[in-house]
Amino acid sequence: MSPSDGVDLRDLGLRALLSLPTPALRALAGGGVVYQGGRTLDPRLQYLTTISRRAPSLGAMAPPEARVATAGMVATMTGRTEPGVRIESLFIPTEAGPMAARAYRHPDQDPDFPIMVFAHFGGGVIGDLSSCEVFCSILARVALCPVISIAYRLAPEHRFPAGVEDMLAAYRWARENAQDFGARKGRAAVGGDSMGGNFAAVVAQETRRLGGGEPELQLLIYPALDLASESPSMAIYADAWPLSRADMQWFMGHYMRSGDAPGDPRLSPLRATDLSGLAPAVIATAGFDPLADQGETYARRLRQAGVFADLRVYNTLAHAFTAYTGLVPAADLACRDIAVAVRARFAQGMI
Repeated sequence: MSPSDGVDLRDLGLRALLSLPTPALRALAGGGVVYQGGRTLDPRLQYLTTISRRAPSLGAMAPPEARVATAGMVATMTGRTEPGVRIESLFIPTEAGPMAARAYRHPDQDPDFPIMVFAHFGGGVIGDLSSCEVFCSILARVALCPVISIAYRLAPEHRFPAGVEDMLAAYRWARENAQDFGARKGRAAVGGDSMGGNFAAVVAQETRRLGGGEPELQLLIYPALDLASESPSMAIYADAWPLSRADMQWFMGHYMRSGDAPGDPRLSPLRATDLSGLAPAVIATAGFDPLADQGETYARRLRQAGVFADLRVYNTLAHAFTAYTGLVPAADLACRDIAVAVRARFAQGMI
């Protein structure tokens, strides 16, 4: 997810502008309809795309600068946390030291549902606990499960496989301590968006390979599943906002070491040869996204391997829509729809 200038956006009175009728928004964005790859972009995202292209690109920034800019953009675009959801700061022990995390709980949560460990977007390079706070609160309230969001280590200070190792450590810890958060002991799920979705998919595969307890569910939101992908969506949406093909190259240049093989399933879980026996999945993709094909292909391959996969495609939205809930109603609705799908799968798993 590439950054925009949050201060400038606030000065524009963005919320008021985005409440204008669709024709006015399209006119402000330069006129016309953005129709690409058989999809039509949401008019609010069309306008946001237009004004955000004035900001520096990721390629012009160092990672610390990009983190600050992204935090400002998320603060501008995201909505409010869900009413009734209690948010608690905590630390999870790992071999690399204590890892900061946040727990989200709603008083109506179902005690039979598993705890969800969630990893935020950011290519393994940017993003923080606040990046996914609103979405995690939606999950906690709508999916009726406790959610643990983790501040995994970021590259290039900590390159692959640091983030994946943090996710695996958090999953194991949450599974052992689920009852402390009102969930059933020994039951946990994994989830994430973008690179966080990569981590969740890798953990699902690694726990099957290593043994010791697999997730109840893998929630993958516009996941990065093949870091060497040359699929059609990577070409069709190469210049999309807020994630472009150039942005992906910037992320991977910081995330991987020179000797890492992009086809390694721990980097590209879509390249695993055997998907049988994996945890059931809820997978969501955005239409205007270089990664669109990856989630859809993974869902298809999971089904072919006999694994449950609920695929939700949000054709009018763009990558990172979990961060747009305050400005784009369709993004907010998509987030709630995803949470309903998670709740439905948890309920089915209890039968």
